[in-house]
Amino acid sequence: MLDFTYDALPYRVVFGVGALAQLPDEVQRLGASKALVLCTPEQVDLAHKAADALGARSVGVYPKATMHVPIETAIAAREEAKRLGADCCVTIGGGSTTGLGKAIALEGGLPIIGVPTTYAGSEMTPIWGLTEGGLKKTGRDRRVLPRTVIYDPLLTLTLPARLGATSGINAIAHCVEALYAPDANPIISMLAEDGIRALAKSLPVIARDSQNIEARSDAFYGAWLAGVSLGAVAMGLHHKLCHTLGGTFNLPHAETHTIVLPHAVGYNASGAPEAMRRVARALGSHTATPAAGGLYDLAAQLDAPLALRDIGLGERDLDTAADLAVQNPYANPVPVTRDGVRALLQRAYEGVRPA
Repeated sequence: MLDFTYDALPYRVVFGVGALAQLPDEVQRLGASKALVLCTPEQVDLAHKAADALGARSVGVYPKATMHVPIETAIAAREEAKRLGADCCVTIGGGSTTGLGKAIALEGGLPIIGVPTTYAGSEMTPIWGLTEGGLKKTGRDRRVLPRTVIYDPLLTLTLPARLGATSGINAIAHCVEALYAPDANPIISMLAEDGIRALAKSLPVIARDSQNIEARSDAFYGAWLAGVSLGAVAMGLHHKLCHTLGGTFNLPHAETHTIVLPHAVGYNASGAPEAMRRVARALGSHTATPAAGGLYDLAAQLDAPLALRDIGLGERDLDTAADLAVQNPYANPVPVTRDGVRALLQRAYEGVRPA
């Protein structure tokens, strides 16, 4: 007999090729007249195009988003939004830019319109993260949930192949952990499995044909479902590890998720057999290829990084990472032990395929 609670989040999605053209209408729909466009330095040209399209409804572009949202960056952005009298934020980019918009909303309550250009999925969640003193802190607050998200697959056509692959697997990680979350429910589990399926099918096509707009659209659809999954239920060991590695050692976000995911799934396999079956099914794996191995094989097929040592982590850092990861652990289907986490990190550091 089913027994669950499902708390739906309020959001609006505008999805389709060329959907960015609807940005002015969406700002007007919010009743906003002074939109501040946020981006990273790499996305400044696209951000200026969006600001130009908004015309008098834009107060400018703030191109200083950076990964893991350092508290200093958040404070500076909040002050700039206040100085300009902004009454909403438009975030154009990946998780770093979305995170900066959330940091502003967390303090000032400014509504957000998200315009993702990667498959991060964070634009669909009420989860915020801030890094201070080498530690990344996260929380949930509905004030940071974007009011509207515009998914335009055209915006991903220039996404570098490596970032496209790793941000896609990052999205898959959200779906995987949603399937074995302690507060999982059949609605989110259905969305999560379909999200994995859409991403696992489309990412290899994009790797072969970067201009395939149908595959880009399918990947964005999967990312949307991944974000919904992440926002609706609790996350487990995988996300705890990635928050630790990213916040303390400043490792690149999507690459870290890509490398850690197969090993975290292998760690949790015995405690969540039904979730593992659904992951393998969504990946298209047969029964001889468990979920952990299937996720590793997908990353290898996409030529994504497979070892933490290849993205800047030193072996001397593994003990510190293990110590931090077991402090205030997230809910997880298998008990989180220091020895178990340390062994997991060693395998991820070396990049070996999960058994």
